[in-house]
Amino acid sequence: MTLLSTGAQAPPISGNDQFGKPVSVEEYRGRKVVLYFYPKDDTPGCTREACAFRDNFPNFQKIGVEVLGVSIDSGAKHSKFAGKYQLPFRLVADEAKSVVEAYGVWGRKKFMGKEYMGTNRVTYLIDEQGMIEKVWPKVTPATHAEEILNYLGGTT
Repeated sequence: MTLLSTGAQAPPISGNDQFGKPVSVEEYRGRKVVLYFYPKDDTPGCTREACAFRDNFPNFQKIGVEVLGVSIDSGAKHSKFAGKYQLPFRLVADEAKSVVEAYGVWGRKKFMGKEYMGTNRVTYLIDEQGMIEKVWPKVTPATHAEEILNYLGGTT
């Protein structure tokens, strides 16, 4: 897993959201974007992280920051997950793994002594010009949204 560095150009995104609408980084030019990668919809850690972003979403909106979640789950799974937890932000379906690979978050993982390939929990902050402003390579799901808000000077 080779993550992008601060100051790098954010790679394009090719995928659809939970509503089937195409998503691109370009459409958010002029605004900061929290692009968070997570392993799988409706699992305990991913649910805690998504709900923390949901609960803090008004604070992100107040400071003009967009939130996008990305996993390799399908748009249908994203739709069910977003509906179940009333997620107010877009979830990008990256079934082809092009986004997770472009952002360097697809890689080896270990769970219960077994190694496998999967999406690592990583977050990028993309600035108004489409550049990587900050990378969080290690994420604690329940407190990560607040950590980002603290970095941005937003309220929690």
